[in-house]
Amino acid sequence: MTANARRSELLMPAGSLERLKVAVLYGADAVYMGTPDMSLRTKSQLSLDDVKEGIRFAHEHGVRVYLTLNLFTHNKDVPKVADYVTTLREVQPDGVIVADPGVFHYLRKHAPELKLHVSTQANVCSWLTVDAWKEQGAELVVLAREVTFSELTEIREKCPDVRLETFVHGAMCMTYSGRCLLSNFMAERGANQGNCANSCRWQYKVHLRLRDGTIKELEINEHNEGLFEFVLEEGARPGELMPIEEDSRGSYILNSKDMCLMPKLDDYLKLGIDSLKVEGRNKSPYYVATVARTYRRAIDDYYADPENWSPEPYMRELETVGSRGFTIAFHEGRLQNYAHNYENTKTFGTWEFAGIIQEVREDGFVVSVKNKLEAGDVLELIPPKAMDETVFLRLYEFRHADAPDVALETVNAGPQRPILVPFTAFDREKVEDLIAKFPPFTIIRKEAPLTEEEWQRLRVDKVAQKIELGQTVYEGAYRNGVKKLQEAISEDVMEKRSKTSRKGAEGCCGRGCNGCLMFWNDPEYAKARELLAKKKHGEMLERDMREKIEAAE
Repeated sequence: MTANARRSELLMPAGSLERLKVAVLYGADAVYMGTPDMSLRTKSQLSLDDVKEGIRFAHEHGVRVYLTLNLFTHNKDVPKVADYVTTLREVQPDGVIVADPGVFHYLRKHAPELKLHVSTQANVCSWLTVDAWKEQGAELVVLAREVTFSELTEIREKCPDVRLETFVHGAMCMTYSGRCLLSNFMAERGANQGNCANSCRWQYKVHLRLRDGTIKELEINEHNEGLFEFVLEEGARPGELMPIEEDSRGSYILNSKDMCLMPKLDDYLKLGIDSLKVEGRNKSPYYVATVARTYRRAIDDYYADPENWSPEPYMRELETVGSRGFTIAFHEGRLQNYAHNYENTKTFGTWEFAGIIQEVREDGFVVSVKNKLEAGDVLELIPPKAMDETVFLRLYEFRHADAPDVALETVNAGPQRPILVPFTAFDREKVEDLIAKFPPFTIIRKEAPLTEEEWQRLRVDKVAQKIELGQTVYEGAYRNGVKKLQEAISEDVMEKRSKTSRKGAEGCCGRGCNGCLMFWNDPEYAKARELLAKKKHGEMLERDMREKIEAAE
């Protein structure tokens, strides 16, 4: 098939049944999902029944479903593979995503009718490897994030008879396609088994250990910051000193921005990449809806008028969703300094998740509240159809759906008591139009209150992105922006930020997350492991089953 004859599919993440339905309604051509015990997302909220219902729902809407079996198996995982094959035959997915060659071989042998996709965890970076997987029976190959666009072009030319998939949006790991042991070492959570602690994004500070064993913090302030600097020397390069910048806020030396290839999307569509993948199975329904809707609109607009296509309007919409800032990553080949955030690791956007429509009644929308709402907030209802316009609504009071006679000035997030948004609150829209445009699982958002630090980081991110894209921006503008961001970050704000994950058994939820070194190795969870082994596929323990063991006398 020629590149011009290929139409790219939009592949969205589904970490729960709710998010799957949101992705389907908001424009995905395909979704990928998996149960927590056999995929690389132990926080997945999908049970086997959810998977069955999700596949049924997606297929009813003409959307394909790919199931993940992409963990790297340890011996304890092997007995479950046979059960998983039985499950796969029962639920009939449109493809199975696999990383482990042993699992791939097992599926080819015992379930040859299944279409197998090679996961990005397999680190496929060349046409030679793509061809090798094709010869083994792969129907699709997901390329590593490290593949440049020029390499991708050559792969497409040399491998025209196999489907190719590449990531276009989402978080990026600092290691080679996620092959990380930092999380294992720092938090006893296995990154290659779906339980990464994101240790690369933690805040680090340099301390001084004296000869007597006492620890002193090196306080860096305006009086001494010019007197010294921290440098690293690699053993094979004596004399080559690499500086590490740190101030009173610490250092974020491993914090990558999020990949966003929207500025280059037309290149991928023109080349004929079969599947364009969005990362984020642990992200919110708001993230799923907004990103799906934006890429759906961008893709459709390109195919309708490729000559006049421009990324700007779609980039403005993506800025409303939480991110760590955007980078085109390895697209050009060289990963520049602008692809990292050294000052701030927080994920945020200019808008935030306000609620999701649970039910459409004769008198209005029943809405599950996802963030605190206050009288006077402006809400924006985002229709699933990409070409429909959004609707704004300011509410000065709120009423619970089960107590409509009581007016409230504030409501908090929670599924227990949804609110009723009456049709009478809409001044210009007809009721029949509202019902048609905003079905159940419609997303509602509101403007996010940001600190001066956050607003300044957004400005710096935009300047960095322009430089990365080769647009005319002076380097001095970026450095001035970074300086203003540093000034905006106060010590008080730093102290309120979340601490790093705990170590030891006290930091384990005890429910049997795959890849949790504490659960699978600590003696206190021996009985819990026995109980989990008797559970059906996809089930986890309902609570922490740790058993206190007294130390031997």
